[in-house]
Amino acid sequence: MYEVFADLHVHIGRSETGKPIKITAAKSLNFANIARECAEKKGINIVGIIDCASPYVIEDIKNFLNTGDAYELKDGGIIYKDKVCILLGSEVETSEKGRNGKSGSAHNICFFPHLEDIQQFSQEMSKHIKNITLSTQRSDISGYDLVDIVEQYNGILIPAHIFTPFKSYYGNCTDRLKDIFKEKYDKIFAVELGLSSDTFLADMISELEAKTFVTNSDAHSLPKIAREYNKMLLQDISFKEVVKALKNEDGRKILANYGLDPKLGKYHRTHCDNCNSTIETQIPIDICPKCGSDKVTFGVYDRIGLIKDKEKTLSPLNRPPYIYQIPLNFIPGIGGKTIEKLLDTFETEMNILHKLSQDDLEAIVGEKIAQNIVNAREGNMKVESGGGGNYGKITST
Repeated sequence: MYEVFADLHVHIGRSETGKPIKITAAKSLNFANIARECAEKKGINIVGIIDCASPYVIEDIKNFLNTGDAYELKDGGIIYKDKVCILLGSEVETSEKGRNGKSGSAHNICFFPHLEDIQQFSQEMSKHIKNITLSTQRSDISGYDLVDIVEQYNGILIPAHIFTPFKSYYGNCTDRLKDIFKEKYDKIFAVELGLSSDTFLADMISELEAKTFVTNSDAHSLPKIAREYNKMLLQDISFKEVVKALKNEDGRKILANYGLDPKLGKYHRTHCDNCNSTIETQIPIDICPKCGSDKVTFGVYDRIGLIKDKEKTLSPLNRPPYIYQIPLNFIPGIGGKTIEKLLDTFETEMNILHKLSQDDLEAIVGEKIAQNIVNAREGNMKVESGGGGNYGKITST
């Protein structure tokens, strides 16, 4: 058994031939570039690429396998240069009956062991999605039905960023996941927390006590990969091993969730886009009390406060620690050139964030920046809450 780092939610912006996949993602985000970024800069051992059901991406994967740098595993996943295991995934937007009878939508990340499996899944989902080539197009089915389709093609389903105000189950569909998945709820063994929440907030909802929590980047650009990630204990890197860790089977498990302080998330608190103000409220509001605008986004912290059924966080005994991790590009004083200087010396971001002493860092970037990195690592930075689509901010204490 050994420890590995995993980020299970990375988008593709464009195919190798320039075809649009995730419109809002960077053009440099393609299958091959993601593999290289994880292997050479990030130090991520397992990456879930969640736009692999696009026929354009499927073609890219076939070409990628023909380069000789990568191969498929019997236990699922694609190994790149013996450093990174790529899980083939698809983010699916489902149509749900939301609160008070209103229609809602939610995102799900689904992973499959082999290219053949996700090809067949793509063909099946093309019956339910108008444009299968684009990322996260809305389907005409519920998560309840999607579970069976994913299972049919040997896959697993994880509800994505479950608390965000848009495109999530708790955010705009339901107060309880059990109401969506019903008798199939036990088939959901993991949920993704999202950037604006953490273990301490999520464990105020009792139905999540038996679910494994994962923290992922939802990266829309190469630098954003591994802004949130998981440390896993596995026998080797493969689809099969990851599934065992998510199920806590045979000694495989999540050792720690590394994520942003939820205050840094774009939707942590309720926010008015019109007057750019944060609103402290425990009930959903449609009108800003400060300016009268209706451009108000109900925050994750406030949503959880509304639907929680525990007065204080009591996590199950086997819940791994949630460790606040500030990515390099969030730390004050660190820009692209400084990051490149650090990577040239220390190889990967995981090395910089986890292994190096302050003296090692100072030798390359000087005392002030080295101190900021250590302060970020130890949680000694001041954080201002984000909301309404704006990230929170970090300042030196």
